Formats: sequence, structure tokens, C-alpha cells
Amino acid sequence: LLLPLLLPLLPPPGRGQGFGQTRFVCTSVPLDGDMCAAAALGTGSAEELKSTVLQLRETVLQQKETIMNQKETIRELTAKLGRCESQSVVEPPPGDGKGRKPSVSKNTMGDLSRTPAAETLSQLGQTLQSLKTRLENLEQFSRMNSSSQTNNLKDILQNKIDDLEKQVLSRVNSLEEGKFNPRNESEERGKIESTLTSLHQRISDLEKGQKDNRPPDRFQLTFPLRTNYMYAKVKKSLPEMYAFSVCMWIKSNASPGMGTPFSYAVPGQANELVLIEWGNNPMEILINDKVAKLPFVINDGKWHHICVTWTTRDGVWEAYQDGTQTGSGENLAPYHPIKPQGVLVLGQEQDTLGGGFDATQAFVGELAHFNVWDRKLSPGEVYSLATCSTKAQAGNVIAWAEANIDIYGGATKWTFEACRQLN
Repeated sequence: LLLPLLLPLLPPPGRGQGFGQTRFVCTSVPLDGDMCAAAALGTGSAEELKSTVLQLRETVLQQKETIMNQKETIRELTAKLGRCESQSVVEPPPGDGKGRKPSVSKNTMGDLSRTPAAETLSQLGQTLQSLKTRLENLEQFSRMNSSSQTNNLKDILQNKIDDLEKQVLSRVNSLEEGKFNPRNESEERGKIESTLTSLHQRISDLEKGQKDNRPPDRFQLTFPLRTNYMYAKVKKSLPEMYAFSVCMWIKSNASPGMGTPFSYAVPGQANELVLIEWGNNPMEILINDKVAKLPFVINDGKWHHICVTWTTRDGVWEAYQDGTQTGSGENLAPYHPIKPQGVLVLGQEQDTLGGGFDATQAFVGELAHFNVWDRKLSPGEVYSLATCSTKAQAGNVIAWAEANIDIYGGATKWTFEACRQLN
């Protein structure tokens, strides 16, 4: 197949160069032939034409490359703009959140903390309600003891709580009206959290009058906010254990997930023994970074008693809620003894020994009567604990007592009432 090529033959110098005097020669060129080579047959300036064509091709390629770079730049700028705009839009956290780790081995190292403004407001509201409840308890206590000093302090604290509520309401209105400035979020939240910590401390001082009249185990820990600095530390470590039972009273309605009630880390293994409810996933027990899902349904804002038992032989485990066995399994870290000389923390998940806390995994709620045994409890023993029976025994490894617990970052201790209500 041949293509025609029209080459103008320019007149010799001195003659008129009008279009009417130009002659054209038709030369046949193969379909896959070089047109520039064919042009060389008809004119002496073929090399110049070929050079021009090559320059044009190079220019076109450079322009294409420039356009592609500009498109990539536009995409990057669009993505950055989208992220900036999303910071001022309140969205619910994703279902799994922060890149859910595989259930076979949960590595919680290096997770990022992201607390949307709406969640912060919800947590502050829950904290204020908790403070109000505690003040009501103090008011009853002060009426019984006719303490004018306690009443005066209660009134001061009540006024401060009212001021805090106004601040929270103002932030809600700003969000609804689109006036919320994300750059001021951390500063404002820091101020409110600082005030809350001060309030917790003053209320704790008031409650000291009640501590003298209560048993050493009748107290609870409160973690009102999802932070990376509120936690409690058990003064004792765990020994080497080939079986264990861990039981506690727990109360939370935090969403999504109540967080980490406790974590035990040892050198070289941050997830030696962990109880965690993260995102929209069920509560899990981790032993040597191996995972079993627990059939607990407790995130309703009510007190629940839970127990988990385990033996290293075949990795058999059992789960109890409110005195009744709700699940069991096996092959959970079989033949791996719990290692000694670690750090036991309440309220936070450890990524390093005694630290590396992440607010997204923090426990939000109340916790009491955390006890540990180095053996598997019987169903009858678990039931006695869940019903606050006088026959219930404290843990022989970790016993719940105020002298055994240190608190940090604004977590508070106050009187535990769940067993009194049952009795």
C-alpha cells in the first residue's frame, strides 16, 4: 500500500514565487516508510525538514510531560484541600477505625490518635454528668454530717460545673453554625481538660471524708475521658502463671468500644496479657499477642461483673458475665506461661513497657474489684463474686485494695456502690 507525498518544487532564484507558478510532484511512499527520507528525494532541504520534525516531536513530548506533572500537582493540591476541609466537618469515626489489625495477632504498635470534635464533646458531657453524680453523693454525705465547709465547697464546685457546661454548649453551637475553628480545638480542649482535672482533684479531697468509713476494697476507678495520660498502675507485678482468673466490675457506655480495661506488658512483649474492646469489634483477650473474641455485651452504661479464666494446657479459656458462663474456647496461646516481672496498667494499652499509650485505645468508664488468681476459678466462685457474696475471696495474686493502686493523669478513686445496691 502506497501513500502519495506532494512536494512543492520551488522555482529558481530570480523568477516569481507566486503560488500559481509552483509545481507539485507526486511521489509514492510505503505505508511504513520514512516520509522524511522520501522528501529527501524531491528537495535539497530534506535534512532541515527532518530536523524540524524531530524538534517538533521533542517539543510535543516535553509538553505532554509538563501537562502530566501539572495534573499530578493538581491532584495533590486537591487532596490537601479536601483534608483541610474535612477537619472542620464532624464525621462519625469509621467502623473499624485506624486500620484494624488481623485477629490472629494484634500488633497495636504505632497507632494514631484521632478524636473527632463531636466525640470530645460527648466525652465531656459524660464527664460532667459523672461529676454531678458525685456531687449529689457528697451532698447526701454532708447532710448526714452537717458539715458547713463541705456544703460551701460543694456550691463552689457546682458553679464551676455549670460554667463548664456553658463552655461545652457554646462549642456545640459553634459546630452547628459552622463557626468551629479546628486550629483552636486542641487549645480549647486542653483548657477544659485542665479544669476537669482540677475539679476531679477537689472532689476527691471532699470524698476523703468518706474513705475513713469504708473498707479498703470498696472503691472504684473512674476514667472520664479518652486520653493517653489517665491511667492506674498496680504496684505489684504478676508471677509466672500457668493458669489464671481475672475478674472485675466494669461500667461503660463509650462508643465505639470502651477501650482497654487492663494491659500487662513484659520485656519484649507489650501484649502479654490484655483485655481490649477497640472500635466496633467485640471485646478480646490477648495472651502473648494471640487473640480470642469474648461474648460480652456490657457497653450499656450499667455495672457488669466479668471474669476470664485460662489454662496453658491446650490454651482453654472461659468467659463469665454477671455470674453466668457465656463462652469458652481453646488453643489460645497453648503451653505459653504468663511471664513475670512485667507492668500491669489499668485504663491504657501499652505499646512499650509501662508506656506508649494511645488515646484511641484508652478505657472510658468505671472499674472496680480487679482481682487476679493463679488458678482457674470454679463457676460457683465466679457466681459468689458476681453476687457480692460474703463468701467471695480476693485474688491471691492481685487483690483489690486502695494501697495496691496508684493513679495518674486525673483518674480518680471514689466509693464503689454496685455491691451495696445488690445487697
